Amino acid sequence: MRWHWQLSSWPTFLYDSEKIAQLERQFLLSLGGTFAYLKTIDNQEYNRFIVEILSVEGLESSRIEGEMLDRESLQSSIKQAFGLQPKSKKTPDKEFRMAALLCDVYKSFEQPLTHEMLWKWHSMLFQDTTNIEDRGKYRTHAEPMQIVSNRYDSPKVFFEAPPSEKIPEEMNAFITWFNTTNKSGSILGRAAIAHVYFESIHPFEDGNGRIGRVLAEKVLSQSVGQPVLIALSKMLEKRKKEYYGALEKCNRTLEVQEWVEFFAQIILQAHTDAMNLLHFLIEKSKILNTFSEELNPRQTKVLLRMFEEGPNGFKGGLSAENYISITKATRSTATRDLSDLVEKAILIKTGTLRHTRYQLNIAKNKTS
Repeated sequence: MRWHWQLSSWPTFLYDSEKIAQLERQFLLSLGGTFAYLKTIDNQEYNRFIVEILSVEGLESSRIEGEMLDRESLQSSIKQAFGLQPKSKKTPDKEFRMAALLCDVYKSFEQPLTHEMLWKWHSMLFQDTTNIEDRGKYRTHAEPMQIVSNRYDSPKVFFEAPPSEKIPEEMNAFITWFNTTNKSGSILGRAAIAHVYFESIHPFEDGNGRIGRVLAEKVLSQSVGQPVLIALSKMLEKRKKEYYGALEKCNRTLEVQEWVEFFAQIILQAHTDAMNLLHFLIEKSKILNTFSEELNPRQTKVLLRMFEEGPNGFKGGLSAENYISITKATRSTATRDLSDLVEKAILIKTGTLRHTRYQLNIAKNKTS
């Protein structure tokens, strides 16, 4: 049985845009509210959001590929790229390289897609690495580009991409499609097709997933005329098995309705999650500014530790034992500190006795 790129109708992907019309309306309506809200916050808050959302995208996109990045190092590199802190002279590491890619995609969202842009992104991802032969260019190796299971006893070929000799032709067609469909059709549908189309070609020796995901985000930003700040990869990592399963179902057919609907839902979830993050960052800033002179060092330390965990805080909530472990305070001191944080309405107390837990008093996002 042939792969989908061997079919006579390749690369005409087929889906019914009416079946995602409601998702499209919901996305655009929510996005409009987000853009209006972003205009009301100051540059410092906006920059903080950019750094946070890009770092989440970078962390999760790498995690999908089995690579773990250091959050603090990635954020530092993103800040340097945007001129928010002085540049260091350290040798580019994997966090630096991912930051370079994400920031360039953000800054160049309006520009048409070109071979040179893709090669640049690939070079950024693999700068100073020695394990990639075709760095900053499309693959040229003669052996098949296959996606294979990692079972040594019975490896299975999930997909075989077009041979390297066909990549220039395939990528010419992809770039033409990407640029000529910029202002037409469904936004969510086009983002979904851009990703599956690029992954089907698999033009690079490595890094196709990471570049393919930022291409979907470029589609969204171009379609609405400004950067759409979402961590698409965070939602895909959460539903990784479904993600790979949905992609695999496209390997031998150009009927991609199921994939498009799945990806459209992912985009909506990613947008909601991003707005929750924005709301969380603003509420975090308000709490720290409002109570800066009313909190003791122990309380500040614990709150900062809770904020590090993101909008959902500690899994299962903060316990008195957590508080004691973080601050080294006595139990009676911890009890007083926690009661004070509840009285100030910074924390919400739930449960009783040994089941008592504390959550940040931050309401769900109301910006969208």
